[in-house]
This record gives sequence, structure tokens and C-alpha cells, in this order.
Amino acid sequence: MIRTGIRPRLYEYLAGVARQEFGRAIEIGGTEDHLHGLIALRTDVSLADAMCKWKSLSSRWVHRTFSTHSAFAWQAGYAGFSVSQSAVEAVRAYIARQEEHHRKLSFDEELRALLDRHGIAYDPDHLVD
Repeated sequence: MIRTGIRPRLYEYLAGVARQEFGRAIEIGGTEDHLHGLIALRTDVSLADAMCKWKSLSSRWVHRTFSTHSAFAWQAGYAGFSVSQSAVEAVRAYIARQEEHHRKLSFDEELRALLDRHGIAYDPDHLVD
């Protein structure tokens, strides 16, 4: 769980990891149960490598920085989508409104609808941990 009290510091840390390891974070936001990151990857880094770094380094940082968050862990998977330059501002605004947005629609419902809308196959039993 990404508790409200740690989010600003976690997002700041994640932005630093992005700068140091694979590119830059354009926008980071989320709720208790998920995170959205709009990131620009360097051309020599795969999304899989970037997510591995982001998740492992930030998980270790949370455990070291917040002793009361020893149970913190990212889910095993992630979803990654490319965004055209013309959509960057819309995606930034979407990420900034996560709390409000997910009062109406759960993350799981939203992800399933997005995948269905774009014809992306998935196993419903293994979509979200």
C-alpha cells in the first residue's frame, strides 16, 4: 500500500531513480494501490529494465526510510504504454487527478477497459496481484 504520508517523498525518490538510471520522469502520481509514471526512457534502456530498477530501488528505499512500512511491496507485474508527444499534457493531467478519478472507477476496472478497448489480450486471473 502506498500510504498518503509517503507519496510525495516516494514520487520524488522515483523521479531521482529515473534521472539516474534510465531517463526522466515527466509525471508521477497514484493512489494507495497503484502508481502511474509518465516517463521518457533513454534509447538504450528497455521498459523491463527501467521497471526493474524503479521497483527494486524504491522498494528498498521505502523499507529503509519508513520502518513502519516493512510490508511495502510492488506487485510482480506492470503495464506499459507508449504515448505520443501530442498526448503528453493529457496524460500528465490524468495522472495528477488519480485520487478523484479512482473514486468513480477502480484501477482494476480501468485497466481491463483500457486493454479491451485497444484489443490487448490478457489473462483476467493474472492481471492484478
